[in-house]
Amino acid sequence: MPSPRPAITPFPTTPCADRYEALYQEFRWQVPDDFNIADVCCVRWANDADRIAIHYEDESGATGILTYADLHAQALRCAGALRTLGVERGDRVALILPQRPETAVAHMACHLLGAVAMPLSILFGPEALEYRLQNSDAVVALVDAAGIANLEEVLPACPALKAVVALDDVGGGHHGWEGLLAQAEPLPQAVGTRADDPAVLIYTSGTTGSPKGALIPHRALIGNLTGFVASQNWFPQEGDVFWSPADWAWTGGLMDALLPTLYFGKPIVGYRGRFSADTAFHLMQKYGVTNTFLFPTALKMMMKACPAPREKYQLKLRAIMSAGEAVGDAVFTWCRDALGVVPNEMFGQTEMNYIVGNSARQWPARPGSMGRPYPGHRIALIDDAGQMVPTGQVGEVAVCRTDIHGHPDPIFFLEYWRNPEATRNKFSGDWCRTGDLALMDEEGYLWYQGRADDMFKAAGYRIGPSEIENCLVKHPAVANVAVVPKPDSERGNIVKAFVVLTPETRRGAEAEAALIAELQAHVRGKLAPYEYPKEIEFIDALPMTTTGKVQRRVLRLLEAERNRGARREAAPA
Repeated sequence: MPSPRPAITPFPTTPCADRYEALYQEFRWQVPDDFNIADVCCVRWANDADRIAIHYEDESGATGILTYADLHAQALRCAGALRTLGVERGDRVALILPQRPETAVAHMACHLLGAVAMPLSILFGPEALEYRLQNSDAVVALVDAAGIANLEEVLPACPALKAVVALDDVGGGHHGWEGLLAQAEPLPQAVGTRADDPAVLIYTSGTTGSPKGALIPHRALIGNLTGFVASQNWFPQEGDVFWSPADWAWTGGLMDALLPTLYFGKPIVGYRGRFSADTAFHLMQKYGVTNTFLFPTALKMMMKACPAPREKYQLKLRAIMSAGEAVGDAVFTWCRDALGVVPNEMFGQTEMNYIVGNSARQWPARPGSMGRPYPGHRIALIDDAGQMVPTGQVGEVAVCRTDIHGHPDPIFFLEYWRNPEATRNKFSGDWCRTGDLALMDEEGYLWYQGRADDMFKAAGYRIGPSEIENCLVKHPAVANVAVVPKPDSERGNIVKAFVVLTPETRRGAEAEAALIAELQAHVRGKLAPYEYPKEIEFIDALPMTTTGKVQRRVLRLLEAERNRGARREAAPA
């Protein structure tokens, strides 16, 4: 079993104006040949009977605590139970579970068995579940009341699924969680794994085609650690408590929150319920949360709901990481001034997570910047041919298979499950493409320019939505916004903004017409003339992924379909 020390070179904890170059140049990976996530996230802490792993709460107000000793004991029993159900090394186990202690137990059990944990969101409908269960050939599914109905609907179409383990006493003839674990013999000995062995299968939504299953090895957790430590202002420190609303079924919740917190033997807060600004502040105050990962969308909601949170709440926050969308200087300023914490923006993907970001404790975080490459990761901006673009030009963010010392970077996924063509297409030589565009300045800071498929041209100008959205959300009437191209016969496209208004904003045709003009003038006065939205549409909510990202693609398709319909109506009979 690996020793309790971090598998990264320890970093100093004293603040410094800008220690980036020394940290980046001196860093070396330490990746053992044998490595298992359950060993480092559970087993090694189990002898400390009082060490808390999870504080739990749900919408009803029910609370609970799971210690690392409990986590270990239950994981051994769960692993024994899964083995009796026929789970073997390398088998996929579907975990259709929210933030609750049993989710962490199930993950550890899978790793103790050498099985592959496949987290699935409770928000997935039958079609999404069916595809993933069929494609993965999952042999067992663990599910609670939130997901059982959708799972039962697709069971006849998933012949590889040998058994369903149900939490919350949902019935239906399935194995009950409590009864199964009570009867199970604990796993007598963990199955040893190599660092390169598969550990997790996470399906990415992508922008086109069917979802792709990214097969993540055990070593990828080590690859995440430099970014996690840095973005959380040198985690762990005495008294640290972590919380994030990010779903543990996704990379953001699993690899950016749950697993790295457990790796360092610290407590994480698990909340089973819907996100709201009030809930966020309540949880942070109640549990003394010091470190968090909050999507920009969540921060915008909190900013609008409570402009001066320290006047109302007693908070202990010392680090905020944010990712998924550009933070923008409006949110950055609010975090810094109203919460007293400079947010550390981070960038990564399921396939290679935590590769770029900020660490306000060690190098200056610049408003609007994605940050710099984290120690251990070699980053470049490349063109369509795979060639590096000059400094100051927009290119696609790519990660090299090796670090600056020529050593393998442990961050990478193994492959797309049963999709060798997609795996090959992800790489240009030694560079793994992200599909995200950025600009790098002279000091190595990256500035997000949007997804490659979010960029568009309007009247000959290349437009990225992030800057316009950031400008609009600074207006007090705007709660959230997404900018997309609207097809136009003369200009090719025009800039269109879909705007969600704050609850207190006055509605009605006359008021909205005046507000549109006001918002257009607001952007026109701050950005380039060609960037202001020539059309604004007010909607109740933006289409979002389950991980909190705005689905601009949905809005683009909507505008394209509207345009086709308009052309059909205008065509002569």
